[in-house]
Amino acid sequence: MATLAIQPEVNGARTSEPLALYVHWPFCVSKCPYCDFNSHVRGTIDQELWRKALVADLVYEAVLLPGRRLTSIFFGGGTPSLMDPATVAAVIDAARQHWETSDDIEITLEANPSSVEAARFANLADAGVNRVSLGLQAFDDASLAFLGRAHSGAEGLAALEVAQRHFRRVNFDLIYALPGQGEDQWSATLDRALGLGTGHISLYQLTIEPGTRFAALHAAGKLEPLDLDRAATLFELTAERTDTAGLPAYEISNHARPGEESRHNLTYWRYGDYAGVGPGAHGRRGGMRTVRHKKPENFLGAMARNGHGMVEEEALSGRESADEALVMGLRLAEGIDIEALGERFGTQLVDPRATERLISSGHLARDGQRLRTTPAGRLLLDHILGEIAVL
Repeated sequence: MATLAIQPEVNGARTSEPLALYVHWPFCVSKCPYCDFNSHVRGTIDQELWRKALVADLVYEAVLLPGRRLTSIFFGGGTPSLMDPATVAAVIDAARQHWETSDDIEITLEANPSSVEAARFANLADAGVNRVSLGLQAFDDASLAFLGRAHSGAEGLAALEVAQRHFRRVNFDLIYALPGQGEDQWSATLDRALGLGTGHISLYQLTIEPGTRFAALHAAGKLEPLDLDRAATLFELTAERTDTAGLPAYEISNHARPGEESRHNLTYWRYGDYAGVGPGAHGRRGGMRTVRHKKPENFLGAMARNGHGMVEEEALSGRESADEALVMGLRLAEGIDIEALGERFGTQLVDPRATERLISSGHLARDGQRLRTTPAGRLLLDHILGEIAVL
């Protein structure tokens, strides 16, 4: 897998490095009990108003990122498959007008697998979307009910079939390590997932996130997560099975055939620049961290006042950037080039003694200047980051 080279910088931005665009659509039909993303339920959505707002927010970022080559667009949410295809097309057209785009630009849209949203797939493909990421989350109705999903297992599989007809590249998400889930049950789910023919699968362990309904149930003693040892066993099983099937983990939770990795997410994990537009969107622009207003109404108010949805823009120090690059880069199977990143940020990336100790213990491995986690290390990534980060 190729790695990013050090590029010349203009005002902190490496001008020949790929640029990604993230567009956040904040609306959902309902709020899932495990979800801590910026999502909101509204009775009505003015598509024309939001179309204009998102395009205007994009133009604001484009003016600050001139001369960049856009290699990916990612519509995330919320539930972007609730967007009018005309809104999607308008954003894509604006991106193409304001940036040079690669011939094989990756344009991903996250979608829920309801029959209503699947009916839009043909129009979304016509709008320019060429990769879809389906939130299946489970195949069986009992697990879907527990996760608060609005679709059935049959509806999810039908939506996947429609997606595979309309989009060249398809990913779907599953959540595992549910309470009481055992190896046999998850193994059977993996068998089914790996037999569906997609080139990319995202497999996430259930986590209890603060502020969610699951967090409230857990605090009340009404929800007991799977214990850590059993969850670790399922993680190891997942890595073994996907690797054998030819979709190895290129990131902690993402598995793909070689060449079908998410280009957008690789830009993010390799610490490249990405413009973030829409409510709650984060971005990284030439050494700056950008954050948009989260609440849709506040975002629209900021757009009316300022011509952009920004609530926060902060210059990152070399130390802050190095720490962020370390956290994201070690999620990747390819790891990080510690020398190149150290030169880029003008600071030491890792503590040498702690790093050597974890290499000796088999949790880290070094190939030349590249540092990566081993399978044993991926189970303890948070602990490893705490050990090797320079204080």
